[in-house]
Amino acid sequence: MRILIIHTQYYHFGGEDSVVDQEIEILKKSYVVDSLIFKNHNGLKGAIQFASSIWNIKKAKIVKAKIKAFKPDIVHLHNWHFSTGPLIIRTIKKMGVPLVCTLHNYRLLCPSATLLNKNILFLDSLEQSFPWKAIKNKVYKNSWVLTFWLAIIVWSHKKIRTWDKINCFICLTPSMAKLYKDSNFSINNSSFLVKPHFVFQSKNNKIAEKGNDFIYVGRLSEEKGIHLLIEAFKDLPYNLKIIGDGYMREIIKKNIYDYKNIIYLGSMARENVFFELRKANALINPSICIETFGLTIIESFSNHCVVITTNIGGPSEIVTNGVNGIHFKSGDVEDFKRQIKTWFDFSDMQKENMRNNAFQTYLDLYSPDKQLEFFDKIYAKALYNGEGAVY
Repeated sequence: MRILIIHTQYYHFGGEDSVVDQEIEILKKSYVVDSLIFKNHNGLKGAIQFASSIWNIKKAKIVKAKIKAFKPDIVHLHNWHFSTGPLIIRTIKKMGVPLVCTLHNYRLLCPSATLLNKNILFLDSLEQSFPWKAIKNKVYKNSWVLTFWLAIIVWSHKKIRTWDKINCFICLTPSMAKLYKDSNFSINNSSFLVKPHFVFQSKNNKIAEKGNDFIYVGRLSEEKGIHLLIEAFKDLPYNLKIIGDGYMREIIKKNIYDYKNIIYLGSMARENVFFELRKANALINPSICIETFGLTIIESFSNHCVVITTNIGGPSEIVTNGVNGIHFKSGDVEDFKRQIKTWFDFSDMQKENMRNNAFQTYLDLYSPDKQLEFFDKIYAKALYNGEGAVY
């Protein structure tokens, strides 16, 4: 079977981009795979890309040419926002190639994509046919103009049934699929399938002795709960290492300057991050938005590291409270501190059992060995519902 992967990389390479690279690598073991990768830009060029994304004929022609040359049996689309736009979906459908789309966020339901506004859950768009409240609240980049235009792009393609032309939508967790099914998106519920992400294990088998330091790995942004993380550890007698980058980097460095128990390590190569996870007491996931998954969580599990996480969204489904990690009430800094202390006070045997459970969870559900079975079923369903390609 021939699979064409189409993806638009973000201006700053992120989790979605990493997932696509890993999936291409694993798919090549069973399929003939080619990819078409676009890239978002910043500044004037990015503004032009965003403005034209409602009907980008140029990118549609590129996709059409690629399909004619490669002749795929399936097209697997990841991110279409914003340099490509939804027109490529209509192009793929017109050429008769079955189309699978992985949903990495909630952009089709709300311009925020995270269902968060000003550090508070924002679910109003789920009940509106057009997200007027999201526009009023400037949920996309704090701009009503940009929010309005993104809303128009999604809404107009909903009206002309572009999204209906996708054979299968891949959601990352059952709760994500339920959110889409229960919303006003109005797509056949049988189109939503669940396939979790996966990670490759570390290539470095270097043994690391467990220490007492807690660790955060990820983007430094508001929706990730960074402010909650800093606020909690300012009052705790435990050490925290922060790894990652983002627009809040300088704010964080300033806010932790007087607190010797909080260390910012900057960005790190993947293998170095994995080594830090193997040394860590536990990973902290303080996200305040409804995460669709939690890639750093399964990376932690693959390195025998338990996770203390928020009790909403994908992370709450990946982490089983008291088994391979601990939940705390989302946005509640006092409960956050209580649960960190609870973990710290566990006996060495309790901690070791939960670390073993975390690693076993990785092996059972999130290792590369499980992925091809998911893809086989999803692609078979897309082919069954698809049409013969006309190229």
